[in-house]
Amino acid sequence: MTKQIIATVGEKEITKDDLNVALQHAPKNQAMQFNTPEGRKYLLSEMVTQEMLYLDAKERGLDQNEDFLKEVETMKENLLKQYAINHLLKGVTVSDDEVREYYEQHPEQFVAQESMRARHILTNDEATAKMILDEIKGGKSFEDAAAQYSECPSRAQGGDLGHFERGKMVPEFEEAAFALETGAMSDLVKTQFGYHIIKVEEKKGPQTIAFDEVKGQIQEYLLRNKQNQLYREYTNQLKDKYEITINEELLK
Repeated sequence: MTKQIIATVGEKEITKDDLNVALQHAPKNQAMQFNTPEGRKYLLSEMVTQEMLYLDAKERGLDQNEDFLKEVETMKENLLKQYAINHLLKGVTVSDDEVREYYEQHPEQFVAQESMRARHILTNDEATAKMILDEIKGGKSFEDAAAQYSECPSRAQGGDLGHFERGKMVPEFEEAAFALETGAMSDLVKTQFGYHIIKVEEKKGPQTIAFDEVKGQIQEYLLRNKQNQLYREYTNQLKDKYEITINEELLK
Protein backbone atom coordinates (compact mmCIF):
# COMPACT_ATOMS: atom_id res chain seq x y z
CA MET A 1 0.00 0.00 0.00
CA THR A 2 1.41 3.39 -1.03
CA LYS A 3 2.43 5.68 1.80
CA GLN A 4 0.43 8.89 1.96
CA ILE A 5 3.16 11.43 2.67
CA ILE A 6 1.67 14.70 3.89
CA ALA A 7 4.92 16.48 4.84
CA THR A 8 8.69 16.12 4.73
CA VAL A 9 11.34 17.69 6.94
CA GLY A 10 14.72 17.12 5.36
CA GLU A 11 14.69 13.42 4.57
CA LYS A 12 12.12 12.66 7.25
CA GLU A 13 8.67 11.77 5.90
CA ILE A 14 5.50 12.38 7.88
CA THR A 15 2.67 10.18 6.64
CA LYS A 16 -1.06 10.31 7.12
CA ASP A 17 -0.71 7.25 9.36
CA ASP A 18 1.76 9.18 11.56
CA LEU A 19 -0.78 11.97 11.91
CA ASN A 20 -3.54 9.50 12.78
CA VAL A 21 -1.36 7.93 15.46
CA ALA A 22 -0.68 11.37 16.90
CA LEU A 23 -4.42 12.02 16.96
CA GLN A 24 -5.04 8.75 18.79
CA HIS A 25 -2.50 9.68 21.47
CA ALA A 26 -3.72 13.24 21.92
CA PRO A 27 -5.26 14.05 25.34
CA LYS A 28 -8.98 13.31 25.36
CA ASN A 29 -9.87 16.95 25.98
CA GLN A 30 -7.94 17.92 22.81
CA ALA A 31 -8.72 14.97 20.52
CA MET A 32 -12.04 16.38 19.29
CA GLN A 33 -10.46 19.77 18.71
CA PHE A 34 -7.65 18.26 16.66
CA ASN A 35 -9.91 15.98 14.62
CA THR A 36 -11.08 18.79 12.34
CA PRO A 37 -9.44 20.14 9.17
CA GLU A 38 -7.98 23.10 11.08
CA GLY A 39 -7.05 20.95 14.04
CA ARG A 40 -5.23 18.38 11.89
CA LYS A 41 -3.39 21.21 10.14
CA TYR A 42 -2.26 22.59 13.52
CA LEU A 43 -1.20 19.16 14.74
CA LEU A 44 0.79 18.55 11.57
CA SER A 45 2.51 21.90 12.06
CA GLU A 46 3.53 20.83 15.57
CA MET A 47 4.85 17.51 14.25
CA VAL A 48 6.95 19.39 11.66
CA THR A 49 8.28 21.68 14.40
CA GLN A 50 9.26 18.68 16.53
CA GLU A 51 11.11 17.10 13.62
CA MET A 52 13.01 20.35 12.98
CA LEU A 53 14.02 20.52 16.64
CA TYR A 54 15.19 16.90 16.48
CA LEU A 55 17.29 17.42 13.34
CA ASP A 56 18.75 20.63 14.74
CA ALA A 57 19.70 18.89 17.99
CA LYS A 58 21.42 16.10 16.07
CA GLU A 59 23.38 18.58 13.94
CA ARG A 60 24.51 20.44 17.06
CA GLY A 61 25.67 17.19 18.65
CA LEU A 62 23.27 17.43 21.59
CA ASP A 63 22.69 13.69 21.35
CA GLN A 64 26.31 13.25 22.52
CA ASN A 65 25.95 15.66 25.41
CA GLU A 66 26.93 14.02 28.71
CA ASP A 67 23.79 15.18 30.52
CA PHE A 68 21.60 13.88 27.70
CA LEU A 69 23.32 10.48 27.72
CA LYS A 70 22.77 10.24 31.48
CA GLU A 71 19.08 10.95 30.97
CA VAL A 72 18.93 8.31 28.24
CA GLU A 73 20.49 5.72 30.55
CA THR A 74 18.04 6.60 33.33
CA MET A 75 15.11 6.28 30.93
CA LYS A 76 16.46 2.97 29.60
CA GLU A 77 16.75 1.64 33.16
CA ASN A 78 13.21 2.67 34.04
CA LEU A 79 11.81 1.28 30.78
CA LEU A 80 13.63 -2.02 31.28
CA LYS A 81 12.34 -2.30 34.87
CA GLN A 82 8.78 -1.76 33.70
CA TYR A 83 9.25 -4.12 30.76
CA ALA A 84 10.61 -6.78 33.12
CA ILE A 85 7.53 -6.45 35.35
CA ASN A 86 5.18 -6.61 32.36
CA HIS A 87 7.05 -9.62 30.99
CA LEU A 88 6.81 -11.38 34.35
CA LEU A 89 3.07 -10.78 34.73
CA LYS A 90 1.87 -11.14 31.13
CA GLY A 91 1.10 -14.83 31.51
CA VAL A 92 -1.07 -14.43 34.60
CA THR A 93 -4.71 -15.21 33.88
CA VAL A 94 -7.91 -15.90 35.80
CA SER A 95 -10.31 -18.57 34.56
CA ASP A 96 -14.10 -18.33 34.59
CA ASP A 97 -14.14 -21.26 37.04
CA GLU A 98 -11.93 -19.33 39.48
CA VAL A 99 -14.23 -16.31 39.26
CA ARG A 100 -17.32 -18.43 39.83
CA GLU A 101 -15.68 -20.26 42.75
CA TYR A 102 -14.78 -16.98 44.47
CA TYR A 103 -18.33 -15.69 44.01
CA GLU A 104 -19.83 -18.84 45.53
CA GLN A 105 -17.37 -18.98 48.43
CA HIS A 106 -17.81 -15.31 49.45
CA PRO A 107 -21.58 -14.71 49.28
CA GLU A 108 -21.43 -12.09 52.04
CA GLN A 109 -19.45 -9.79 49.73
CA PHE A 110 -22.18 -9.69 47.10
CA VAL A 111 -25.25 -8.58 48.98
CA ALA A 112 -26.96 -5.31 48.07
CA GLN A 113 -28.15 -3.39 51.11
CA GLU A 114 -31.78 -2.77 51.94
CA SER A 115 -33.09 -0.11 49.58
CA MET A 116 -36.22 1.84 48.79
CA ARG A 117 -37.84 4.31 46.45
CA ALA A 118 -39.52 7.28 48.06
CA ARG A 119 -40.97 10.71 47.45
CA HIS A 120 -40.66 13.66 49.76
CA ILE A 121 -41.78 17.24 50.23
CA LEU A 122 -39.33 19.68 51.79
CA THR A 123 -40.11 23.06 53.36
CA ASN A 124 -38.17 25.36 55.68
CA ASP A 125 -41.21 26.33 57.75
CA GLU A 126 -42.89 23.92 60.19
CA ALA A 127 -46.28 25.62 59.94
CA THR A 128 -46.22 25.33 56.14
CA ALA A 129 -45.22 21.68 56.40
CA LYS A 130 -48.18 20.99 58.72
CA MET A 131 -50.54 22.75 56.32
CA ILE A 132 -49.23 20.61 53.42
CA LEU A 133 -49.64 17.44 55.46
CA ASP A 134 -53.24 18.37 56.26
CA GLU A 135 -53.97 19.00 52.57
CA ILE A 136 -52.63 15.58 51.62
CA LYS A 137 -54.63 13.89 54.38
CA GLY A 138 -57.63 15.81 53.07
CA GLY A 139 -57.30 14.26 49.64
CA LYS A 140 -54.63 16.22 47.73
CA SER A 141 -52.25 13.90 45.90
CA PHE A 142 -48.72 13.70 47.26
CA GLU A 143 -47.27 14.35 43.80
CA ASP A 144 -49.34 17.50 43.29
CA ALA A 145 -48.43 18.78 46.75
CA ALA A 146 -44.75 18.16 46.06
CA ALA A 147 -44.92 19.97 42.73
CA GLN A 148 -46.71 22.92 44.34
CA TYR A 149 -44.92 23.33 47.66
CA SER A 150 -41.61 21.42 47.86
CA GLU A 151 -38.39 23.41 47.99
CA CYS A 152 -36.33 20.46 46.72
CA PRO A 153 -35.44 20.11 43.01
CA SER A 154 -37.26 16.76 43.11
CA ARG A 155 -40.51 18.77 43.00
CA ALA A 156 -40.26 18.55 39.20
CA GLN A 157 -40.72 14.76 39.54
CA GLY A 158 -43.50 15.00 42.10
CA GLY A 159 -40.96 14.64 44.92
CA ASP A 160 -39.53 11.38 43.54
CA LEU A 161 -36.04 10.69 44.97
CA GLY A 162 -35.58 7.46 43.04
CA HIS A 163 -34.03 4.36 44.64
CA PHE A 164 -31.49 4.70 47.44
CA GLU A 165 -29.80 2.35 49.92
CA ARG A 166 -29.30 2.74 53.62
CA GLY A 167 -26.51 5.17 54.39
CA LYS A 168 -27.26 7.51 51.48
CA MET A 169 -29.56 9.94 53.33
CA VAL A 170 -29.13 11.96 56.53
CA PRO A 171 -29.86 9.79 59.62
CA GLU A 172 -33.16 11.41 60.62
CA PHE A 173 -34.59 11.07 57.12
CA GLU A 174 -33.33 7.52 56.71
CA GLU A 175 -34.63 6.32 60.07
CA ALA A 176 -38.10 7.66 59.37
CA ALA A 177 -38.21 6.43 55.76
CA PHE A 178 -37.11 2.85 56.41
CA ALA A 179 -39.52 2.58 59.34
CA LEU A 180 -42.48 3.12 56.98
CA GLU A 181 -44.32 0.40 55.08
CA THR A 182 -44.72 0.56 51.32
CA GLY A 183 -47.38 3.14 50.44
CA ALA A 184 -47.27 4.78 53.88
CA MET A 185 -46.63 8.48 54.53
CA SER A 186 -44.66 9.94 57.41
CA ASP A 187 -45.50 12.73 59.82
CA LEU A 188 -43.14 15.72 59.75
CA VAL A 189 -39.46 14.74 59.81
CA LYS A 190 -37.00 17.45 60.81
CA THR A 191 -33.44 17.39 59.42
CA GLN A 192 -30.71 19.97 58.87
CA PHE A 193 -32.40 20.81 55.55
CA GLY A 194 -35.85 21.58 56.97
CA TYR A 195 -39.11 19.68 57.38
CA HIS A 196 -39.84 16.62 55.26
CA ILE A 197 -42.96 14.65 54.49
CA ILE A 198 -41.99 11.21 53.15
CA LYS A 199 -44.00 8.70 51.15
CA VAL A 200 -42.61 5.22 50.46
CA GLU A 201 -43.20 3.93 46.94
CA GLU A 202 -41.24 0.67 47.09
CA LYS A 203 -39.01 -1.24 49.53
CA LYS A 204 -36.46 -3.96 48.85
CA GLY A 205 -34.73 -6.09 51.46
CA PRO A 206 -31.06 -7.11 51.21
CA GLN A 207 -30.55 -8.97 47.93
CA THR A 208 -27.78 -11.09 46.46
CA ILE A 209 -26.12 -9.35 43.53
CA ALA A 210 -26.25 -11.46 40.36
CA PHE A 211 -22.99 -13.12 39.30
CA ASP A 212 -22.96 -11.44 35.88
CA GLU A 213 -23.10 -7.99 37.54
CA VAL A 214 -19.90 -8.56 39.52
CA LYS A 215 -18.02 -11.04 37.31
CA GLY A 216 -15.74 -8.36 35.86
CA GLN A 217 -14.92 -6.90 39.29
CA ILE A 218 -14.08 -10.33 40.72
CA GLN A 219 -11.90 -11.14 37.71
CA GLU A 220 -9.92 -7.91 38.12
CA TYR A 221 -9.55 -8.51 41.87
CA LEU A 222 -8.28 -12.07 41.43
CA LEU A 223 -5.95 -11.01 38.62
CA ARG A 224 -4.36 -8.29 40.77
CA ASN A 225 -3.95 -10.73 43.64
CA LYS A 226 -2.29 -13.31 41.40
CA GLN A 227 0.01 -10.71 39.90
CA ASN A 228 0.96 -9.33 43.32
CA GLN A 229 1.67 -12.82 44.63
CA LEU A 230 3.86 -13.69 41.64
CA TYR A 231 5.69 -10.35 41.94
CA ARG A 232 6.42 -10.92 45.65
CA GLU A 233 7.53 -14.52 45.13
CA TYR A 234 9.83 -13.67 42.23
CA THR A 235 11.43 -10.64 43.90
CA ASN A 236 11.97 -12.65 47.10
CA GLN A 237 13.90 -15.19 45.01
CA LEU A 238 16.02 -12.37 43.60
CA LYS A 239 16.98 -11.31 47.13
CA ASP A 240 18.81 -14.63 47.44
CA LYS A 241 20.56 -14.05 44.12
CA TYR A 242 21.96 -10.56 44.71
CA GLU A 243 23.91 -9.16 47.64
CA ILE A 244 21.98 -6.27 49.19
CA THR A 245 23.25 -3.78 51.77
CA ILE A 246 21.17 -1.00 53.33
CA ASN A 247 22.47 1.89 55.43
CA GLU A 248 19.68 2.33 57.97
CA GLU A 249 21.31 5.42 59.46
CA LEU A 250 20.75 7.39 56.28
CA LEU A 251 17.03 6.63 56.45
CA LYS A 252 16.62 8.50 59.74
